[in-house]
Amino acid sequence: MQQNYTDKELLELLEKDDELAISLIFRAYYSYLCKAAYKIIPDSNLAEDLSQEVFFELWRKKGQLQVNTSLKAYLRRAVVNRALNYIRDQKIKFADENPYPLPSTEANAGQQMEADELQQRIDEAIDRLPARCRIVFVLSRFEDMTYQQIGDALDISVKTVENQISKALRILREALGPFLSLLLLLAMI
Repeated sequence: MQQNYTDKELLELLEKDDELAISLIFRAYYSYLCKAAYKIIPDSNLAEDLSQEVFFELWRKKGQLQVNTSLKAYLRRAVVNRALNYIRDQKIKFADENPYPLPSTEANAGQQMEADELQQRIDEAIDRLPARCRIVFVLSRFEDMTYQQIGDALDISVKTVENQISKALRILREALGPFLSLLLLLAMI
């Protein structure tokens, strides 16, 4: 006869090194986490890997967990964060691998320095966005997800996505105001 455990009981068992707890949590939430990861990264193998990493991390940090929401919400947030971190890391990796370097001239070097500074300012401004706002903005602008896809992936309404995008753009315009003319100049080159 299988006993139904509450989230609190499972977390207490987990903290006591009870392998039954991780097994029950895994069975209860694994497919849910895979689906949540797949909504952000539509690669089933990668979604499974990210979900498994969440469970590994849960077991590894079992004595230090601070779950202030439901276990399901906590795990969902963990897998979404892992998926977003994966996307960010891939973008950085591919940005560093420029297959078509420009010929090195003084003019190009100056333009490149300005472009690098501008990119750094943009990255810093995006990093300073409020967490939800940043996630929605990155998914929209860098992952080319539709508002509906973002809403589905993050369990929020399309209207909330629209509001978060508007907020992000407003904050970025304010933060990058002095650099917008430089951005336009570089875009014309």
